[in-house]
Amino acid sequence: MDKFIKVTGIVAPMDRPNVDTDAIIPKQYLKSIKRSGFGPNAFDDWRYLDPGAPDIDNTTRRLNPDFVLNQSPYDKASILIARENFGCGSSREHAVWALEDFGFRAVIAPSFADIFFNNSFKNGMLPIVLDGEIIEDLFNKVASESGYEITVDLQKQKVITQDAEEYPFEVDAFRKHCLLNGLDDISLTLQHANEIKAYEEKTKQSAPWLFQK
Repeated sequence: MDKFIKVTGIVAPMDRPNVDTDAIIPKQYLKSIKRSGFGPNAFDDWRYLDPGAPDIDNTTRRLNPDFVLNQSPYDKASILIARENFGCGSSREHAVWALEDFGFRAVIAPSFADIFFNNSFKNGMLPIVLDGEIIEDLFNKVASESGYEITVDLQKQKVITQDAEEYPFEVDAFRKHCLLNGLDDISLTLQHANEIKAYEEKTKQSAPWLFQK
């Protein structure tokens, strides 16, 4: 997965609580496990005026002009601010894939659903928990200026506004290490490839029947 060190980008506001994973990526798109190509269907039911399906060309569908991510400059945002309990609902990993494929690298909210929170780290997206008053202030800043940008500095563990305000955030040390180095679960395992190979060779000698076809 891509490393996450520092991201500066336009902030998009998702001004509603309890955004669930079915809203982020509806169930009809869950058949694919390729991890890519879900961006055009992120927030599908809110984003389009026409019903969607996996075999439909999204370029032929009518966009909902009232949905925030269809509006410029938010359609180019890389940071999302949201309300409490973001990512609630079912445990689908596709929700994170859809947000990433849209272009988001970080989501900032006062609280997240646990499974979505964990899935984000495993897929290179940073979920940041900030106090509700800070979130409210960020919503106000975004509303007051089109194209408002912030910087998320993972190394320093700070959200930095374009007004030079800084908000520290907490992140687990191991998860921080993985994001900074672009390490998902597979990459972590491959760091021990030599030891795994040596163990397999040893096991072939002590228990050869395990390797018979």
